[in-house]
Amino acid sequence: MILNHLWGLYAHPKEEWHTIDARHESFRYSMIHILLIALIPSLCAYYSAVHLGWSIGVGERIFLTAESARLMAVAMYIALIAGVFALGLLAHWMAHTFGAEPTYTQTLELASYTSTPLFMVGLAALYPELWFVMMVGLAGLAYSVYLLYVGVPILMHIPEERGFIYASSVVTCGLVLLVVVLAATAILWSSGFGPAFTH
Repeated sequence: MILNHLWGLYAHPKEEWHTIDARHESFRYSMIHILLIALIPSLCAYYSAVHLGWSIGVGERIFLTAESARLMAVAMYIALIAGVFALGLLAHWMAHTFGAEPTYTQTLELASYTSTPLFMVGLAALYPELWFVMMVGLAGLAYSVYLLYVGVPILMHIPEERGFIYASSVVTCGLVLLVVVLAATAILWSSGFGPAFTH
């Protein structure tokens, strides 16, 4: 099953990382996992924007037109997938500095499984209250970072001390990627590609 590690990452993360390390599924397996998981935030955000409306705490709910929400959902889906692949590439590039010799598939596994809790936060968009989504988002981010710190020494076969520094470097790269995506979004919105609201 494509998502067979999903429950294990929540129920017993350390043991699940050992299972992932022992199996080392193919590049195709990791890719399918990412493609499926990235659908969750994209589809939930689309449904909320068109049918439920977002509440930011004051005023009426904010709705997007179906066409605008569709474009944003597709852009989000592509950005999420590209972000995971870029994070896997950066993790692979940095690995040699910390004495690890992983394949790109191994670092892609690391990036895809650690980003899974963050993508699952997309389910919170089905209750589109900004405060609620932010709280769930922070919890998802914290658990993703935790999974990264637990998984790096196991998957990269390096001591925990070096694994901690390596994981911290990967977190930094992830934050840089996030800033790049946000900056690109701001540039696109100011260039006339912003959302279209319904009245």
